[in-house]
Amino acid sequence: MAEDGAVRQTERGAGVPRWETGTPILWRYRENGGDRVHIARPVTVVRDDEELLAVWLAAGTECVRPALADGRPVHLEPLATRYTTPRTTHRGRWFGTGVLKLARPGEPWSVWLFWEPGWRFKNWYVNLEEPLTRWSGGVDSEDHFLDLCVYPDRSWGWRDEDEFAQALRDGLLDAADADRVREAGRAAQERVQAWGAPFTDGWEHWRPDPAWPVPALPDDWDRTPAPAAR
Repeated sequence: MAEDGAVRQTERGAGVPRWETGTPILWRYRENGGDRVHIARPVTVVRDDEELLAVWLAAGTECVRPALADGRPVHLEPLATRYTTPRTTHRGRWFGTGVLKLARPGEPWSVWLFWEPGWRFKNWYVNLEEPLTRWSGGVDSEDHFLDLCVYPDRSWGWRDEDEFAQALRDGLLDAADADRVREAGRAAQERVQAWGAPFTDGWEHWRPDPAWPVPALPDDWDRTPAPAAR
């Protein structure tokens, strides 16, 4: 993905990469409770500075996602055994419209923007997760199951509460982890109710540069990066 020459160092310290607009990087998620990467999405950097990392996931991008060991999609497994049935990873394409992802440094969530065909804005999606860890080729996180969906009329609702509860029962989160995720969820809820950033920033009107190519999924998408500062 991003070559060393495309990485700009900042006053925050050596080893913390900043990327120019248009740079392809990887946005990855580790398995819960482990170090293995099981989700990898090539994205294009829209903005990267002290306040925000914004990236574009284009339609048709080749990605890596979890799959059951027998090849079935994860969502087809009953919830009671969804997190205990053996898994592998699968390469596939990101279908539908593209997604804009926004992450502020240190926040335990990222905000994703979805559109219908024809650029009719659909909703924001607040994905509760570990604050992003940056490395030379991209960013890593760990998903926390519980999410919020926010609509243009400012209404909102919780998503995946059943998956969050099942993950807790199956030991993918302990009680302290669960409390931390709920606290993050409450903070995200307060941000929505106050209609703070990024909901007031006009990102729903943003459009990608048509000259950007769709980034390729590298063969070493699951390589372990050197330790990096958050």
